[in-house]
Amino acid sequence: MTENGIEETQEPKESQETQENQNTAPAPEELEAIRLQLQEEQEVRAAAQAALAERESHITELEASLSEAQQGNEVSAAELVQVKEARDQAMAKYLTVAKALNPAIPEGIIAGECIEEIDASVEKGKVIVEAVKKAMEAEAKEARVPAGAPTRGAISLEGLSPREKIAFGIQQKGGTS
Repeated sequence: MTENGIEETQEPKESQETQENQNTAPAPEELEAIRLQLQEEQEVRAAAQAALAERESHITELEASLSEAQQGNEVSAAELVQVKEARDQAMAKYLTVAKALNPAIPEGIIAGECIEEIDASVEKGKVIVEAVKKAMEAEAKEARVPAGAPTRGAISLEGLSPREKIAFGIQQKGGTS
């Protein structure tokens, strides 16, 4: 110790600081619990990072699949347009053939966008043509003229005017009109 007592005052300060550090310092059990908790949190973080990396990988795969599907859809759409054009051409040819094979059916009756519609319109046209034929045959039967010369009979003067009747009478007697 010195005369002025500096050492004496320093020892109590150091012992006081040491004592405070010892009072606030965690116990070995607490340190072990903190170390275990830190380790668990690091494991959870590593697992979360692995799951995140796996999800990002999955997202990349899905985006690639989506891109392929979109390209496939574009190709399919182009093919669909070509198929529709070919179908339209085939339907136009079928319609032309149906009209050529059924000349008795008026052109405006045979129509349609598909084979079934065209066939249905042909059948409808056949029914119409058959009905018209029957009507015309019935009308022709009613207006038939018998074969050979008609029997001679008196001429009816009912529909003639008086002047026409006089002219007919003069002509009958051999006069000139």
